[in-house]
Amino acid sequence: MQCIKSVLTNAVDTLSLVSDSALLDAEVLLCLAIDKQRSYLRAWPNKTLHHKQLAAFRNLLELRQQGIPIAYITGNREFWSRDFHVSPDVLIPRPDTELLIELSLKLIPEDQPFKVVDLGTGSGIIAITLAAERPHAQIVASDSSLAALRIAQLNASKHHINNIEFYQSNWFIGVPEIKFNLIISNPPYIAEDDCHLQQGDVRFEPKTALCAGDLGLSDIKIIATVARNFLELGGHLLIEHGYNQMEQVQALFQELHYDKVQTYKDLSRTPRGTYGLWNP
Repeated sequence: MQCIKSVLTNAVDTLSLVSDSALLDAEVLLCLAIDKQRSYLRAWPNKTLHHKQLAAFRNLLELRQQGIPIAYITGNREFWSRDFHVSPDVLIPRPDTELLIELSLKLIPEDQPFKVVDLGTGSGIIAITLAAERPHAQIVASDSSLAALRIAQLNASKHHINNIEFYQSNWFIGVPEIKFNLIISNPPYIAEDDCHLQQGDVRFEPKTALCAGDLGLSDIKIIATVARNFLELGGHLLIEHGYNQMEQVQALFQELHYDKVQTYKDLSRTPRGTYGLWNP
């Protein structure tokens, strides 16, 4: 029999070869195995674990040793202080995308109707967060993946959200033909030959949600081009993109006659989201 402290020590040694956050990973997986909170591990470091708990923990450790992301093992990831269900059918929510939420909340009025479409919603983190923070907004969330949409709908139900309509759609093809006040998207924007695709968590994430042709710009070009037909006069376009795509995305927006084009940086000071006003 082993106690919590010794089990964690051994697990950290095991995971340090595959993870930069070995202690956190070990604690999260042990909590999952024994159905306790992390505070329990600190309060009872000498608590002895029984065989079933140890076996469950070893199985989880083996998955992590294979490189499988913690979020896919636990089935959850926090975003904007909310817990979201995730699976290998959707991207793992990242803090970078919170920039889109911050910018969108400045655009969406708190007490008035406002039509928003979230293209490529994935797990639904953008649409659901905006719907929760702005309950008067009318939000459409679309994705070409039916499996992803099911995850998004599950998350909407989990957070008791009722002001979102979900559509299976390849960008604009299947969404309602109405005019929106805000079009927002975190589309695939990684080049298909990018070396980062062979590193870390992205090895296990859906490539269709990560990669795009034309050096990662093909989907951004489609969205920015077609969005003009779906935006109200004075409507807003906001797209997340790669750290090295600012100049190309700004040039695209300007070529398509968007006004007040501006790129914003995420928490790591990386250019991450570009905005355009539709006011031709």
